[in-house]
Amino acid sequence: MVISCSRSPLVLASASPRRLELLAQAGIHPDAVEACDIDESPTKGETPRLAALRLAAEKAMVGAARHPAGLVLAADTVVAVGRRLLGKPETEAEARAMFRLLSGRGHRVYTGVAVIAADGRLATRLSETRVKFKRLSQREEDALAASGEWRGAAGGYRIQGLAGSCVISLIGSYTGVVGLPLYETVGLLAGMGYEAS
Repeated sequence: MVISCSRSPLVLASASPRRLELLAQAGIHPDAVEACDIDESPTKGETPRLAALRLAAEKAMVGAARHPAGLVLAADTVVAVGRRLLGKPETEAEARAMFRLLSGRGHRVYTGVAVIAADGRLATRLSETRVKFKRLSQREEDALAASGEWRGAAGGYRIQGLAGSCVISLIGSYTGVVGLPLYETVGLLAGMGYEAS
């Protein structure tokens, strides 16, 4: 039996327009959207998968503290080549270094999703996707850098943008790479009694 959570407003603890668009695609429309910025630095010895889950949970906890009566949804995406985490580049030079690292190689994209109910229950899920890029030419690297899509993007790229044409293969969740794995997200919300409209 699914219990209606109509008394608990759904809060998306993210300012990402892509996450909002993905939720709308699944028929989910948050009552509030609020960025919950935290220190996203990995802890010593932390694996990429654990980092994604921890960061999503921490964002959800910040959101829950601000909206104690809400059902808070948060996510975090981490890109990794082996155990090396690729964060969000702050400069074009950093983005170019990431493009060169990803060029012709496979990498993994981990997106952690966390939901906290008004009664304090916390549930998390992890999406893991393997992505392989073609070998990038200098011209392609220049185009990716000039696009500016690397700003604020884990790994320095957005698969729904120009970088999508560089992907040879993807095994896993496309929406997870965009930033919010819908299968896992809808399942978590349903587990908390939330029904999409």
